[in-house]
Amino acid sequence: MSRNSQSRVVDYIVDAVATLGVRHIFGVDGANIEDLYDAIFCMNTAAADIAMTGIVAKHEFSAATMADGYSRTTSGLGVVAATSGGGAMNLVSGLAEAYTSRVPVLALIGQPPTAHEGTGGFQDTSGLAGSIDAQRLFAEISRYCARVERPEDIAEHLDKAVAAAMRGGPAVLLLPKDIQQATVDAVAFAPQVRVPSPADLDSAIAAITGARRTGKIVIVAGDQVARNDARDQLRRLILALDAEIGVAPDAKDVYPYNDGFCGVAGTMGHAELVDAVTNSALCVLVGTRLPITARAGLDAALANTTVISIGAEQPFTSTTHTHSTDLAGDLARLADTFSLAELEAPRDDVARLTTLRVPDATGPGLRYRDAVDTIAAHLPDGTDVFADAGNTGASVVHHLRATPDSRFVVALGMGGMGYAFGAGIGSAIARDRRTFVIAGDGAFFMHGMEIHTAIEHDVPVTFVVFNNNAHAMCVTREHIFYQDRYSFNRFRPSMLGEGIAAMFPTLPAFAARSQDELATALQEIAATSGPSFIAVDCDPDEIPPFAPFLNTQPTTSPTTEEKS
Repeated sequence: MSRNSQSRVVDYIVDAVATLGVRHIFGVDGANIEDLYDAIFCMNTAAADIAMTGIVAKHEFSAATMADGYSRTTSGLGVVAATSGGGAMNLVSGLAEAYTSRVPVLALIGQPPTAHEGTGGFQDTSGLAGSIDAQRLFAEISRYCARVERPEDIAEHLDKAVAAAMRGGPAVLLLPKDIQQATVDAVAFAPQVRVPSPADLDSAIAAITGARRTGKIVIVAGDQVARNDARDQLRRLILALDAEIGVAPDAKDVYPYNDGFCGVAGTMGHAELVDAVTNSALCVLVGTRLPITARAGLDAALANTTVISIGAEQPFTSTTHTHSTDLAGDLARLADTFSLAELEAPRDDVARLTTLRVPDATGPGLRYRDAVDTIAAHLPDGTDVFADAGNTGASVVHHLRATPDSRFVVALGMGGMGYAFGAGIGSAIARDRRTFVIAGDGAFFMHGMEIHTAIEHDVPVTFVVFNNNAHAMCVTREHIFYQDRYSFNRFRPSMLGEGIAAMFPTLPAFAARSQDELATALQEIAATSGPSFIAVDCDPDEIPPFAPFLNTQPTTSPTTEEKS
């Protein structure tokens, strides 16, 4: 593995993660992590068979989400690095998203030299002498957390950290600067990552067998299907069972909008799925825990039908659960069990879904639906989409159809504003393919300057910012729940398209204030290879397709005759 019989701890780490297929480490440099960047440089100048790229983000939160997005689209490990003190603290919300969404991320966090621990050292987080205890802090949002106190312990800690992360979630290594610089014997890195064993499918097979005699089966699929690369196996199972299929909001990419597709589950979802579950003999949850955002509106239907589940974790709703960390293999076995020759032909009719009706908006700018439809019309197949939460995210989840061979990600674990900017960059770097980041202006003001990172590395990302000069979901809540008596969440107008164009003269940047302008901008960026930016003017008072808001509007209905 190593270049020499002995190497620095940081060299060992960089060599080790490279053996796992990692080719990019995301982070923000600083005094107590700079040796790691030196190790990256040394790897690339040595006669190594592989190269590692260090990506310096503008903020550690975004560095963590870059590693998160990198992991989600490769089904591998994402790696993030940060220095001590505030740099380390800035990782917390990004790692919390990876923890909640079970995304494999390895965080390498620099610490002051061990001699400074408990002595008033700058940025000491050893927990000694009244200092913050970083190990206790990060242990709460990781699957494994350790402070490396001796150089010779790095192999064991890295082995355990990688194995824990690959089971789903972050792992954290706290690395004092003197430990990073110390030399160790360059033993081969061979992490003890557990090979998934076949699930015990007996109970699932029995439930499916019984249900097929009495009625229809409905499957609700989650993003573990994508992370386990199990889309084809899911489709085979649906065909074998002649099942109907719905998806969690973070899994719009796991099944095409063909015959049998009942739409998205939950607060941003479709009535067809509720009806399908209500009238089913069995509901099968595949690779989703079905949190409230994916379960809202389905509780009554689930309570009145038999529900089973298969996936890495027990869902939040009551089910008979089958544990599976290999959905590709286990869904294939289920499909083989129930294979029906007469259903082998693909079902290609495009599903028509009832959309949530929202109150008419009369303010300036484009309506959410019109903007999303225009974007959808210009998305080539294989375009990955990362959407931020909020009014923009609700509109994208409800209206945008995922293209074939693509990833669609909306981070609902923590719902952190600005997640999509870093995650979309990380994914585009991993896959080297066009990626759309769709977010609101509030998220942009938090972490949108990661555009600079995309420009620095010529990443193929199109940033689409819905600019309504507000924290729009908060404005909506002020309107619905506090009767517009005040607003803390409206901003002074900003011209983001023109501003970004002036700030980054080489970046194709556009302001779209009509559908025609948006269509023209999308056509122009289609001919570019690197990053691009579009600001879409929207109405801050438009209510999005989000059931909890619509249920408070007596003149609206979540089921209409309007078809998408």
